[in-house]
Amino acid sequence: MQTLPYGSWPSPVDAALAAAHDGYPEYVGFVGDEAWWTEPRPTEGGRRTLVRRHADGRQEPVLPAPWNVRSRVIEYGGRPWAGVLHEGGPLVVFTHFADQRLYAYEPGGEPRPLTPAGPRWAEPQILLARGEVWCVLEEFTGPAPTDVRRVLAAVPLDGSAAEDRGAVRELAGERHRFVTGPRLAPDGRRAAWLGWDHPRMPWDGTELLVADVGPDGTFGEPRVVAGGEQESVAQADWSADGRLLYASDRTGWWNLYRDGEPLCPREEELGGPLWKLGQRWFAPLESGLIAVLHGRGPAVLGILDPETGDLVDAVGPWTEFAATLAVHGDRVLAVGAGVRGGGEVVELDTCTGRARVIGAAHEDAVDPAYCPEPQARTFTGPGGREIHAHVYPPHHPHCAAPEGELPPYVVWAHGGPTGRSPLVLDLEIAYFTSRGIGVAEVNYGGSTGYGRAYRERLREQWGVVDVEDCAAVALALAEEGTADRARLAIRGGSAGGWTAAASLAATDVYACGTIIYPVLDLIGWASGGTHDFESRYLDSLVGPFSPERYAERSPLTHADRITAPFLLLQGLDDVICPPEQCERFLARIEGRRLPHAYIAFEGEGHGFRRAETMIRALEAELSLYAQVFGMHVTGVPRLELTR
Repeated sequence: MQTLPYGSWPSPVDAALAAAHDGYPEYVGFVGDEAWWTEPRPTEGGRRTLVRRHADGRQEPVLPAPWNVRSRVIEYGGRPWAGVLHEGGPLVVFTHFADQRLYAYEPGGEPRPLTPAGPRWAEPQILLARGEVWCVLEEFTGPAPTDVRRVLAAVPLDGSAAEDRGAVRELAGERHRFVTGPRLAPDGRRAAWLGWDHPRMPWDGTELLVADVGPDGTFGEPRVVAGGEQESVAQADWSADGRLLYASDRTGWWNLYRDGEPLCPREEELGGPLWKLGQRWFAPLESGLIAVLHGRGPAVLGILDPETGDLVDAVGPWTEFAATLAVHGDRVLAVGAGVRGGGEVVELDTCTGRARVIGAAHEDAVDPAYCPEPQARTFTGPGGREIHAHVYPPHHPHCAAPEGELPPYVVWAHGGPTGRSPLVLDLEIAYFTSRGIGVAEVNYGGSTGYGRAYRERLREQWGVVDVEDCAAVALALAEEGTADRARLAIRGGSAGGWTAAASLAATDVYACGTIIYPVLDLIGWASGGTHDFESRYLDSLVGPFSPERYAERSPLTHADRITAPFLLLQGLDDVICPPEQCERFLARIEGRRLPHAYIAFEGEGHGFRRAETMIRALEAELSLYAQVFGMHVTGVPRLELTR
């Protein structure tokens, strides 16, 4: 065992390795008996490809570069593909990111456009008998990001709408600002979908609508069967015998209901925040059983018998499952990850109970001895409130710090803020812990997975509760002797970038911080400075618009209070948190001789996807900590701090 100061341990986990393994499979589905899914390609410009698993187990990317299977509906996107068997082979419909058109594709041929350029599409469903693709249509009606309409639509499969928007049939009127894709009952005579309006976010309140479907595919008048302003229905579907299933948080927890009656009521989540259209936390099987994702905090895969209420979990190394499910016969597809493995496509046989990896199988990119050993912990915050967190101490198989030295720690604030940090292997975390830098992911008040009351702690308190909870965890780690009080940092992206910036402005807890594509200016954000989906999010996070309140809460206003060095990272194509906020923020600190660095990346939006971007960002972050914490690191370009 070699004795070296924290932060200077040699590590095989470099930034290129972490970047190459960033992202998980997503949007699983069956095409006939075959399993298909989307997969990230960080080294191919950050695109997402569609992967097919043949009956013999072979896996192949279906669409070569530059095809990018990704939707921009509500900017965060949604399910971008669907597939069926047609004339003995697969027929796939997908959204291409570059032009947002729907394309039809059959292996051996070339993708052919189904829709014109301009509108966006999500949650496609192929109805061969009708010769249509039913989906969500989003189209802009003016120059402002809020000049937009969304409706349920039917796109002809024959390509007649490729240059003719008028050939697209709208299924339902503009009753709601936001809608999810329609789910057809087994007999095809009813459709169910979700709708909601500003200023609500879907985790605040949605309406579950049902409409009769005529023989010609026209919808009758929709009727509301569940949900409301204070009830969030996260997903709806139909059982094989035609009964309506949905996940509602009417009791304070997202639980399952069948025709309005609770199934297996419990104080845990069987649903989640609808950030992307087409997310699925449950899937009914032909047998009457229901595949569900459930838990307090982490969500695991289980099979629910709705008649008995019995819930049996899949056995395996996976501690967390993503909100994507598909079923076919007795088979369930899901995406699971664990503390020792990244996201994998998992198939569960509900007859035998056997779960196995069938795609994107985790392979150790580095000796697992260099991976962190996380601890799920609960801390006490102001007023005695509970704060959930994951603590990743420094970990190295061959290095230890000198006796008496305490390690530096970086507090990670997740995005959303209505979200949570999953307890799974993340090589970005290993990048730091294997060098002797601890990480603490804080699921601050407002996070999901712990019930509506925990989620609502952040109501009108964004920039207060999240800041307090992160500081409480950081200080608790220092007080118990786990972390060095003088070497604490904070880091976050998107809403987490807001929390990082607000924390540097409001507290003296941190020696430095990393702020990634953040929200910084509430007035600008609320005045046309972001996209439509989140344009009224601040109503619940901060309160109804008030110039005084919004200015007082904004890190931009208090930039002059920041005394700790920071790194600011931003994508220049970001329409959710535009770079203009960063420019205004930097203008406020100009001339103050505060050490900082600003790196802006061309071609990157909200969430970095390109390997070269992630490499530069990680290395810059490590260099910041090395300079501020007095650590010796090698093999990393020195970050030039402006003073």
